[in-house]
Amino acid sequence: MKRFGNFFEKITDFRNLILAYKKAVRGKRYWKSTLEVTFNLERELLKLRDELRNGEYTPGAFRTFVIKEPKERMISAAPFRDRIVHHALCNIIEPIFERSFINDSYACRKGKGTHKALGKFKEFSKDNKFVLRGDINKFFPSIDHEVLLKIIARKIKDKKCLQLIERIVDFSNRQEDVIEYFDGDGLFTPIERKKGLPIGNQTSQFFANVYLDPLDHFVKERLRCKNYLRYCDDFAVFSNDREELESVLVAVSDFIAGLRLKLNKRKTRILKTSEGVNFLGFIVFPGVTRIRGENVRRFKKRLKENREKYKAGKMSLKSVRHSFCGWIGHAMHADSYRLRGLIFNDNVL
Repeated sequence: MKRFGNFFEKITDFRNLILAYKKAVRGKRYWKSTLEVTFNLERELLKLRDELRNGEYTPGAFRTFVIKEPKERMISAAPFRDRIVHHALCNIIEPIFERSFINDSYACRKGKGTHKALGKFKEFSKDNKFVLRGDINKFFPSIDHEVLLKIIARKIKDKKCLQLIERIVDFSNRQEDVIEYFDGDGLFTPIERKKGLPIGNQTSQFFANVYLDPLDHFVKERLRCKNYLRYCDDFAVFSNDREELESVLVAVSDFIAGLRLKLNKRKTRILKTSEGVNFLGFIVFPGVTRIRGENVRRFKKRLKENREKYKAGKMSLKSVRHSFCGWIGHAMHADSYRLRGLIFNDNVL
């Protein structure tokens, strides 16, 4: 495998830091930490560049909060200057890893995303009777730092770049405890090994794809599964042979143990595509796609709340429309024309 080096200077180049700042500032222009950097932008970026080049850069403390929809998760927001570093790093190293990612990996990649993954899932559903729907148990809290850094080092040989990545990974804040044992572990191994990446970091999303890239190649190249796709830690393998998928399930379970991961036994199942399969907020049948009832209920609740805010003068019509349009764009990827008509006929501002 070819390894790449000599690009730490590119990461810390002032022009790259300016580009990273422009990416990091999107949607966060009026944060206090953003304004502090923006007020003296050139001076702050030069200071950050010098810290990086001198090995003095230290990530700051995360701001954490919990979201409860669609499921309860802890989100970690890094300080703004750290977000600049994350973007600066990804600007340079992401294209190197992108070359080796399989085409049917859809999370956090240019030209991919949720709806492209859904489209491929629909396509596979039409031609196959069965699907292995896989989910990795507590994925982000389970990402093993040592394993991740070894995977990255297969591609990167630049020592300063590896040191920066190690610093970012090691400064991850504490995540949910995951106690899992693997072959060769001692009694205290699960609590001795550093684990977990914060959901919300630019680097975390990228590192997640890097971490599961070996799984993608194992399924596609070693197991010869043509009809496979992955969105973050959700993956699907399609076939007309149920026994084939049972063998794939065993092989995948054994393989990810080498990454110190385990499958979620409740969510990982072999299903008939004709009975409808839950994927990324939709129920996919061969030829027909529905929106999950839970998704519709959440939108109706938000619609009602926004209507009351608008009546009370606490929300502008522009903001209400923006909220509506986001969901409509999502719903249009399902066969939901009548559903959308019913919802909006019953909710007139």
